[in-house]
Amino acid sequence: MPVHTLSQLLSFTRDGEWGLGEPSPGFVPMQVIRGTDFERVRYGDLSTLPIRYIREDIAGRKALQLNDLLIETAGGTKDQPTGRTVFINERVIRQARLPLICASFARFLRPDLSAVDPAYLFWKLQAEYHSGALRPFHIQHTGVARFQYTLFATTHSFEFPENLRKQRETAEILSDLDDQIELNRRINETLEGMALAIFQDWFVDFGPVRRAQAGTTDPTAVMAGLTPDRQRAAGLAALFPMSFGSDGLPVGWLETEIGDLIKAVGGTTPSTRDDSLWSPGLHHWATPKDLSGMNDLALFDTSRQISDAGLAKITSGLLPVGAVLLSSRAPIGYLAIAQVPVAINQGFIGLLPNKEFGSAYLYCWCKANMNKITANANGSTFQEISKKNFRPITSAVPSSAKLISAFGEIAEPLFARIVSAAQENRTLAETRAYLLPRLMSGEVQVSPPQVGGA
Repeated sequence: MPVHTLSQLLSFTRDGEWGLGEPSPGFVPMQVIRGTDFERVRYGDLSTLPIRYIREDIAGRKALQLNDLLIETAGGTKDQPTGRTVFINERVIRQARLPLICASFARFLRPDLSAVDPAYLFWKLQAEYHSGALRPFHIQHTGVARFQYTLFATTHSFEFPENLRKQRETAEILSDLDDQIELNRRINETLEGMALAIFQDWFVDFGPVRRAQAGTTDPTAVMAGLTPDRQRAAGLAALFPMSFGSDGLPVGWLETEIGDLIKAVGGTTPSTRDDSLWSPGLHHWATPKDLSGMNDLALFDTSRQISDAGLAKITSGLLPVGAVLLSSRAPIGYLAIAQVPVAINQGFIGLLPNKEFGSAYLYCWCKANMNKITANANGSTFQEISKKNFRPITSAVPSSAKLISAFGEIAEPLFARIVSAAQENRTLAETRAYLLPRLMSGEVQVSPPQVGGA
């Protein structure tokens, strides 16, 4: 196969920009893609992108276009070196609210479409990164680590088929896996949104009570069309009172501390100087960082594991499958539901479900009460909410356990589907990781599609 350097495959490339934080004459608003956003942007999630104001003439030259690639040129860590890439495909362009630009710690690459298929080039750079071939270009003497882009682009060569059709067919296999992962992610967003909307209507806005008090008698309307089954709707509507008490709550409901409903526990970090407390592959041990890159609520794995001796240092022990993990600092508000028994560090509050209040209820409760949670945080160095300040947070709770159970009967199956899709995404990602180096090296060949029958 032909050998090329990256510089031979590009028509244009420039460093990114950071611009200004506030509007200014001659500057235009743009969404800026940072290295930390790469993984989300890859799947079309642009929700974390900051809006910055870029000088108009620079914006015109450096606005990202369909088929551009970004490469991270500064930042990184020991475990995540610089050189990561992201592809600006149609999905990304569709989701953008403003023109896009890459941050100053990245560089955009505009492929020469006559020389290389841009999706193939993205996957080729992914393969080089994950193989460790880019590590020699990652340097860190002092301060921020940097990627020696010019040296890499002009000296590092790689092989790939010259035939553009062959490149496209190879890239499509990997991109199709990405597309399925993205579809599952979007379905999961919808399912979670449905559960949160029901929780908000029932337990925060008291929608069924308000509608009944306003004179609505049709049970389907009382339940806001939640189910078209009139008998089912009538059964649900009957679980709600028809009016409010003098305290402003539905009759019979009480403001109740979350600490009176479930057990909330904390964690700790075993001494990192004692190797006997750490054991790869034994007991999962989570930190908020494990949740930072998650695209869904299901926690299957952690970056570090502890030994039996390490676990003995954590008074809360292993939290069960179904425990809701809420990061309590740096930052406050990451949420996940454990799919494996897991110990936690001091950056979490772990909420343990019980027979009455299940995982779905507790997860939705945290989402609905996040403003209260953050309002109860304090700290001089960084904001943190302690268990002492968390447990007294109150919310309206119905007197009937049947209503809580009814919510669980609706929400828990939605969450089960989310977990199932998240597990499928793990399998798809593992398949992609297996195929990537083999497709790029030619070890696995792409067969042209068969036309007609045998």
